[in-house]
Amino acid sequence: MNVHIDSTATDRVLAPDELEAALRAIGAERYHHLHPFHRLLHAGALTRGQVQAWALNRYYYQAMIPIKDAHALTKMPAPELRREWRRRIIDHDGDGPGTGGIERWLKLAEGVGLDRSYVQSTDGILPGTRFAVEAYVNFVRDRLILEGIASSLTEMFSPGIIADRVRGMLAGYAFITEETLAYFTPRLTQAPQDVDFALRYVKAEARTAAEQAAVLAALRFKCDVLWAQLDALYLAYVDPGLIPPGAFVPAAE
Repeated sequence: MNVHIDSTATDRVLAPDELEAALRAIGAERYHHLHPFHRLLHAGALTRGQVQAWALNRYYYQAMIPIKDAHALTKMPAPELRREWRRRIIDHDGDGPGTGGIERWLKLAEGVGLDRSYVQSTDGILPGTRFAVEAYVNFVRDRLILEGIASSLTEMFSPGIIADRVRGMLAGYAFITEETLAYFTPRLTQAPQDVDFALRYVKAEARTAAEQAAVLAALRFKCDVLWAQLDALYLAYVDPGLIPPGAFVPAAE
């Protein structure tokens, strides 16, 4: 029997499994794979310029994740927590030149035809992208560590969606190869490992109704951050096509 759990608030303390179910319900309703821009991306329905705009703007999110995680690290009093969390920073920054998720995203951007130095400059990203990503970094910096860790749990929803994205983009875009999308391969194992720790932490540490409500609100906020980035892309590059001054303008096709 399916039991509906209200993910917007709690007026009692949920059992750990109930809390997890409420968190997963948020993803089912709000995760950004449901956004029209992602549906177009995965269906092979965007132009090369629109895919470039996605890669360019998503780079800023990828590049700021280690900074977000560094803020979280400063709030962790126990070495076992810090050891676990700093792995995330290494996953993105790498452990040497030419390694890590940020480097792989730059190769993705180059693979769709963007100049690496232009991507790294972030000069062409949308204002909506910048505001959303920095709001996420500031959230983790300013809120309790429980909320910061809970906000990372959008990773619960990503592995299956990554597989769909890679399959759809390879089928839909002649200019994209498996090498272009190599960023996503490690995430299929990294994301579940990250989720295992974060979910166990949240289920153990959110002990009161107020703490559980804050955890649910943190995950909704993170879903909103991801959704807002795609809103900005859709409005600028799909419909009505209002590209802000200074933002990336795709070449005529």
